[in-house]
Amino acid sequence: MNRRLFFLLLGGALLLGCQLLTLGQPGGVAGVNRDDAIFLVDGQPETMDPARTHGGPDSPLGHVFSGLVTLDTALQVQPELAAGWTVSEDGLVYTFYLRQNAVFHDGRALTAQDVIYSWERATDPDLGSDTAQTYLGDIAGVADKLAGQAAQISGLRAIDDHTLEVTLTAPVVYFLAKLAYPVAYVVDQANVTQADWQHHPNGSGPFKLSRWDDDSLIVLERFDNYYLEPARVSHVVYQLGPGLPLSMYETGEIDLVGIGGTTLEQTQDPNNPFSQELRTAVTLCTSTIGLNTRMPPFDDARVRQAFNYALDKDLLIETFANGNALPALGPLPPGMPGYGLSGVTGYPFDPARARQLLADAGYANMDDFPTLTYYTSGYGDVGGYDTAVITLWQENLGVTIQPVVIDPFTYYAELYGGNVGNIFDSGWCADYPDPQNFLDVLYHSQSLQNLGGFSNAAIDALLEAARVEPDVDGRLRLYADIERMLVDEAPVVFTTHGLAAVLVKPNVHNYILTPMGVRQWELVTKD
Repeated sequence: MNRRLFFLLLGGALLLGCQLLTLGQPGGVAGVNRDDAIFLVDGQPETMDPARTHGGPDSPLGHVFSGLVTLDTALQVQPELAAGWTVSEDGLVYTFYLRQNAVFHDGRALTAQDVIYSWERATDPDLGSDTAQTYLGDIAGVADKLAGQAAQISGLRAIDDHTLEVTLTAPVVYFLAKLAYPVAYVVDQANVTQADWQHHPNGSGPFKLSRWDDDSLIVLERFDNYYLEPARVSHVVYQLGPGLPLSMYETGEIDLVGIGGTTLEQTQDPNNPFSQELRTAVTLCTSTIGLNTRMPPFDDARVRQAFNYALDKDLLIETFANGNALPALGPLPPGMPGYGLSGVTGYPFDPARARQLLADAGYANMDDFPTLTYYTSGYGDVGGYDTAVITLWQENLGVTIQPVVIDPFTYYAELYGGNVGNIFDSGWCADYPDPQNFLDVLYHSQSLQNLGGFSNAAIDALLEAARVEPDVDGRLRLYADIERMLVDEAPVVFTTHGLAAVLVKPNVHNYILTPMGVRQWELVTKD
């Protein structure tokens, strides 16, 4: 759930003309051997609590904790804490068989009761998880637990220490993939009830958190008793403080860096010394601009359509991504099953049609149109991309838009709290490769991730039918119908599908740039 959202329109202005320097520090950062560790740059985590994160399994948290299943680099569900499972003929009952050698980092054996505790904790309404309903809500009894009407989840039963029975409310085919999201990870009750436990988590993943200096440094250390193959590097080091990531990559301080804009364009030149270190992939992400449909003027589909027509996506892509992105025709990104099946053509740039739609909605005189707020994340000034979007709308529609800049650390907390203004920066990256993860999670009227409050009873009914449709082709046809309806309703402004691009040091092996974030640092080796 991408809340980690790949904001890939980077507008990079850094140049890559200089020669790569190899200034590796023998002692490394925090005394970590650089030859046996991966060094990265990242931001300060919002939380290390799996039940409360908006991040994915590729985060530091995702390497400290683990769940019953995981997604591999081919985006396929693989056993993790669960060595295997069986499914009843009606698709309602899953029986998971936990690995007998699975232990927490302190050595305590991990049991089925730990899974039950973790999921009941995540669905405790007092905890306030934004993701528990979305990823655990198919389990019988979760709705009552979230509503405060039950102390336990009725659909969970520990048959013995290593056998867990899970009963669903409906036979949804994507249930296992949902369990790869962090809210389903297992925590230790004795640990998470202690003060400041997040700086000293007792997880069960391939790495232990050995150090976390806020806004400065995170160091993960290999857990040698990990129940699968232990990690191939001894540490993963995230530098959180200020710095220029590209410069740090050039000087050998970090092993991988994301790039975009002019930097990507220059790196694609075969004569550039970095061209052999470049890796690219089309992401399973759709960038959007959210619209608050709960109140005027965006409670009117014609106004929402007008704002889609009035945005020149090609100009934005050329200006801020040097052409390295695709205009979004609808919610589903390329590579997602069912992409293109709906035949949607999106919203071409057409200011005249946009103004006519506003007139049809009762705004022939734009003096009657309200002043709008545009919520975005940042530190002080409005970014160039958001400034360009606001300018295009003001020039093409004659509206007045006031930007509101919110600290990135609290931005999503504000949105999930209902403070979205009229317009807000948004977008989504897949947490599992199924259209339900976009169409249902983002646009069903009862979904917590439906931040703009969009509601359409006909679309809700089709989404609910698609959840339980057993025929694969029939299910994709339902989602195609839903996507056509969503594009017509325009609950958001569909903007771009991004291109992910990274530079990876030649001595780093087995790293795969995937269309969506998955955990993999335990698989990576380094010369």
